[in-house]
Amino acid sequence: MQFEIPLLPIEQDLETKSVLKQLASTHRHLAMLNGKCATIPNENILISTLSLQEAKESSAIENIITTHDEIYKADLLESFVNDAAAKEVTRYAQALREGFQEIRKNKLITNKHILRIQQLLEQNDAGYRKNAGTVLKNERTNEVVYTPPQDFPTIERLMDNLIEFMNDETLSDIDPLIKMAIIHHRFETIHPFYDGNGRTGRIINILYLVKEDLLSLPILYLSRYIIQFKGDYYQLLQQVRVDGNWEPWILFILKGIEETSKQTLHLIEGIRVLMQDYKNRIRKELPKIYSQDLLNNLFKHPYTKIEFLEKDLNVTRQTASIYLSKLCNINLLTKIKIKNSHYYMNEPLYQLFLDGVPSAQAFDAVTTIIN
Repeated sequence: MQFEIPLLPIEQDLETKSVLKQLASTHRHLAMLNGKCATIPNENILISTLSLQEAKESSAIENIITTHDEIYKADLLESFVNDAAAKEVTRYAQALREGFQEIRKNKLITNKHILRIQQLLEQNDAGYRKNAGTVLKNERTNEVVYTPPQDFPTIERLMDNLIEFMNDETLSDIDPLIKMAIIHHRFETIHPFYDGNGRTGRIINILYLVKEDLLSLPILYLSRYIIQFKGDYYQLLQQVRVDGNWEPWILFILKGIEETSKQTLHLIEGIRVLMQDYKNRIRKELPKIYSQDLLNNLFKHPYTKIEFLEKDLNVTRQTASIYLSKLCNINLLTKIKIKNSHYYMNEPLYQLFLDGVPSAQAFDAVTTIIN
């Protein structure tokens, strides 16, 4: 089944009463999340930890399944890890971080950026599809449900139009969150790559919110919501293609942003509280070694090692080793051996990410603290 894909912008009115009602709530929670970023003293803590979480969940949508532990190990020492899925997830995190730095600097999303993201994900230079034959099939029945554009000139023309729509605000005055829903649908409908379309599209979602100054850091944890409602996600993608009814799709994306903002707020608050506890304990029990740089190092990743402390604190190897041993002695770190190297694990931080989606009561507690 192949569909005619019109150029953007869409002519019909997409800001329906239901959409506008949901939009107000979504913006409020996204703004709370964006404001919460400022409570963590070093932005690299959030970028490093949350990008790995998003990478894990986004990859799981494509049936690339791995564990938190394999991801963290692969992020530290990729060449020593045999888990192929973990390596793919760390490449996703790398693509997200690199894309974020480009967007923050230039405030533009270009074909070059999108091609680079897919190149990092798939580790090839295939670029946009040039050969016919790509179809999307139902995973259960193997039935072809959608045939994207087959020829390169059409793909190139539609991608150029999408890039213009993302960057030229004079083309449409609709709310940027609605625009993000359209952009994501259009990208997945063009399906411009042989592989990596879903993950590339979900990275573009985050980067677009950064470009529009709705997020200061790439930390929206949207893929967990898509996994939770994976059937609805694919059904609504297809529904727009079939009948042109955008409202259910837009409402789905807006609700996803709201729910994801709540979950990420919980995680950031958990990190903040845990950091404060570590700060208090180190100041009290090991005052001579305390520094903000040390604290940042312990929360930039669930694992650290002597070499990381040497670099981050600008200390000798012996001093770094002494610091880590002292932190183990008061049970703030756990020493473990991976291959031939010793690593030091922040178990409470690791557990925070392992626990998953917070309860409604947990979110209410977080919003009470914020307010």
